[in-house]
Amino acid sequence: MKQKIYKTTSTLWLYPGETAKWHFLTVSKDISQEIKETYKGLRKGFGSLPIEVTIGKTTWETSVFPDTRAGTYLLPVKAKVRKAEDIYVDEKVIFSFKVRQ
Repeated sequence: MKQKIYKTTSTLWLYPGETAKWHFLTVSKDISQEIKETYKGLRKGFGSLPIEVTIGKTTWETSVFPDTRAGTYLLPVKAKVRKAEDIYVDEKVIFSFKVRQ
């Protein structure tokens, strides 16, 4: 089976709280539903899925985590990636990813 690459756009946001340092992109509901159904056997701790993601020229391995309230997955974006790609909170970001098997 050829691995599907998902491409989407989301706004970078900061986890709420006084000492918040976690930055996230939200995977769209339709893509989140598709990967939840397609890759349910690959889920790890906290329902996470291992992925390889690309923003601009930066590619790295991480995981997406389910947001049960919104029915989507959340992609944490490290400071190293934000700096390399010059992205900030409230900016729209185009990213692509594939689930690692």
